[in-house]
Amino acid sequence: MAYHLEFKNITKTFPGVKALDKISFGVNTGSIHGLVGENGAGKSTLLHTLSGALTPNQGEILIENKTMKFSNTKDALNAGIAVIYQELNLVPEMTVAENLMIGNYPNKNGFVDKKKLKEKALKQIKMLMENFNPKTKVKDLSIAQKQMIEIGKALMQDAKIIAFDEPTSSLSDREIKHLFEIIEKLKEDGKAIIYVSHRMEEIFQICDSCTVFRDGKHIETFRDMEKVTHDLIVKKMVGRELNDIYGYEERDKGEEIFHIENIRGKGVKRNIDLTVHEGEVVGIFGLVGAGRTELFKLIYGLEKIEAGRVEVRGEEVSLENPKESIRNKVCLLPEDRKDEGIIGIRSVSENINISSRRHHLRYNFFLNKQAEKETTDEFIENLDIKTPSRDQLAVNLSGGNQQKVILSRWLSEDIDVFLMDEPTRGIDVGAKYEIYKIMYNLAADGKGILFVSSDLPEVMGVSDRVVVMRSGEIIGSLNREEFTEEKILSMALPVS
Repeated sequence: MAYHLEFKNITKTFPGVKALDKISFGVNTGSIHGLVGENGAGKSTLLHTLSGALTPNQGEILIENKTMKFSNTKDALNAGIAVIYQELNLVPEMTVAENLMIGNYPNKNGFVDKKKLKEKALKQIKMLMENFNPKTKVKDLSIAQKQMIEIGKALMQDAKIIAFDEPTSSLSDREIKHLFEIIEKLKEDGKAIIYVSHRMEEIFQICDSCTVFRDGKHIETFRDMEKVTHDLIVKKMVGRELNDIYGYEERDKGEEIFHIENIRGKGVKRNIDLTVHEGEVVGIFGLVGAGRTELFKLIYGLEKIEAGRVEVRGEEVSLENPKESIRNKVCLLPEDRKDEGIIGIRSVSENINISSRRHHLRYNFFLNKQAEKETTDEFIENLDIKTPSRDQLAVNLSGGNQQKVILSRWLSEDIDVFLMDEPTRGIDVGAKYEIYKIMYNLAADGKGILFVSSDLPEVMGVSDRVVVMRSGEIIGSLNREEFTEEKILSMALPVS
């Protein structure tokens, strides 16, 4: 069968890593083709070869049976290919109209024809968004609006093939609905669309067909999504059955390890009492604005505690700032791991050792580089951090591996209480399973874990106990045998 776009035996290697291994599949015009796989499976690398940003070591990319050779991204654009990445490629200080026309300016005697510019921009904007001013600067737009501008740029270049890389990761439900309407319209207009996502519900909702990657290899392509199940795709992705993705196991609980009493501060309006025992995983659930993240910021010393007391292992402690919290063996895995967790421009090794470097000093002055290397290699092996080397920049790791790096940092500090804010957000199903295993292992070692998640099935699947927050206060607590979605949601919903 001849496809509009076809990959044939695409192979791409980096030092020590085969990112793509003889990838072959095709995409039809007027269709949406899903691309799924765990983080690090090769999805983004394939999009980079399609966009001309990377050149494959072997294999061919064909459009309408013609082999294409891309030396750079401009070659791919000229061939009618547009890739819309998570990190949007826009100029913040330029207007919407100017961004739409980058590389495609209409000229009049060598100057920009602003009238023509506005006409073309208005036509594109009208299709994508209503009541929008083309003179607005991109820096003043929401993520969803910026995404529409990226789609507009692709259409201005007359792209016939459009690839989306995790486009809904920062969008609200309403914005996702609008994006899907636009993608469906692109499909109706005969575009060939590749849609990369770790959200299985989106793949089933919008895609006509789907290809699964695992470890850089093509595992299977499903041509009819109505004949495929969620469990089958997950099995193909991870290479094993995941009958219970949460893998919960009952464990013994020890003594009280962490206690807060009558805590009050920014975002936490009422006095809050909460206890965690050794070996216990306590989930915190609530709707947006419930005060979950704000509570963590108080406990970790990012915000001032206005009233109340905190105890770690029975002793009252002062958590005035993160340094004091760490000294008292309390750590935070922040919700925004890219901006607040990892240091993207530093290596994996530097990120892991940054909090514990005082332990790697010789004569209290010189850094023991060998000790740092050994610590890093130990965590890379024990937590199965997928990285080409300890010197890889943390920003280049997948979301799940970035989270493992942050966990390694705190494990090297012998932390007792882990505050985890949305620890599995934005990572794929296989990486989530690995994060859960790490949480259970920590609990089995006698650590206490408080974790926030907006995913109710996850909270119920992982927790020994669930605490429900609403409007800055704790509404109640349920033990595992009491869990039901109805009970938890009824506690979380505002009282009318």
